[in-house]
Amino acid sequence: MAARADLFQSPDYFALDELLSEEHKLIRETVRNYVKKEISPIIEDYAQRAEFPEQIVKQMGELGCFGPTVSVEYGGGGLDYISYGLMMQELERGDSGVRSTASVQGSLVMYPIYAYGSEEQKRKYLPKLANGEFLGCFGLTEPNHGSDPSSMLTTIKDAGDHVILNGAKMWISNAPYAHVAVVWAKDEHNIVRGLIVERGMPGFSTPTTHGKWSLRASATGELVFDNVKVPKENIFPNVQGLKGPLGCLTKARFGIAWGALGAAMDCYDTALRYSKERIQFDKPIAGFQLQQKKLAEMVTEITKAQLMVWRLGVLMNEGKATPQQVSMAKRNSCEIATNIARDARQMLGGMGITGEYSIMRHMMNLESVITYEGTHDIHLLITGMDVTGINAFK
Repeated sequence: MAARADLFQSPDYFALDELLSEEHKLIRETVRNYVKKEISPIIEDYAQRAEFPEQIVKQMGELGCFGPTVSVEYGGGGLDYISYGLMMQELERGDSGVRSTASVQGSLVMYPIYAYGSEEQKRKYLPKLANGEFLGCFGLTEPNHGSDPSSMLTTIKDAGDHVILNGAKMWISNAPYAHVAVVWAKDEHNIVRGLIVERGMPGFSTPTTHGKWSLRASATGELVFDNVKVPKENIFPNVQGLKGPLGCLTKARFGIAWGALGAAMDCYDTALRYSKERIQFDKPIAGFQLQQKKLAEMVTEITKAQLMVWRLGVLMNEGKATPQQVSMAKRNSCEIATNIARDARQMLGGMGITGEYSIMRHMMNLESVITYEGTHDIHLLITGMDVTGINAFK
């Protein structure tokens, strides 16, 4: 299948570019050009074959998409959160799986090492993760414990200069190719601890998850720990309890809020372009009221979401954003993106289900994005608890 030319143009109905610095716009343009050159021409083929394009790891490392908010001292970009958001928006405009690779690397692997790790851990792992020499993954979700991570069964037991790790994690992005895994497990005192597990440690395996209809160009797997000896110097010294992994998820959810918006923009742009070219009843379908209704609603929701994530980025930069605000933005972006993908698919008719256009791939990907790192319903309850003060989880 010949790749279609990537003619994407970003909608900006409320002139929000005026809120961005020249550096922000340059970063966005750089990542957008990368996606047009390296991702768009290959991604349909990789998704159809359910194969992970390994070459993107080094490419995104060189581009600075891994850990952009980590300080330059450890190989990061030293950039602000709006820059990070724009990078994720452009990567997911290409494909949710590509953005997932970057989100996991930056927010779920590099961030905890940066925030909770020892100086030795930071110097050992961060530069190699930043430049794409190492790929990392994040082990929290278990086969029987998804939305309730406090019930995890993975454990570590003290054994002198090391601990013995046992258990399993599931639905882990990057797992089959990861060199390192940031894993969360309970110690003998039932306290959640984070530790860095390296590929090659005896008893550690990463079986690939096959048969996915979603995120097909992303590598997903399990983490299995069978009496794995992990040196004690690999345990994070500066965090205990669930606030460790949840702090990482807040950062990743921020990236998803921007990323899902990128997928929405791509679906809208594709539908708009197609509707002007497709002739039915002697005129472009863009001239029919029901098609205009769909397009008008799409660009309205995109504009509202753009304002929300921009404001959230400002609050993140000021250190004022709450996890609850991040939850609201993640949920909103996922919802509007899912709806826009569905409407855009209808506008393309039968062409919408083919790999000649990106829409059906986005649609399938978004079914994962709306579920992972806090399901749609869980994020709703986080907002509900925040506004009522009453916990509806239990």
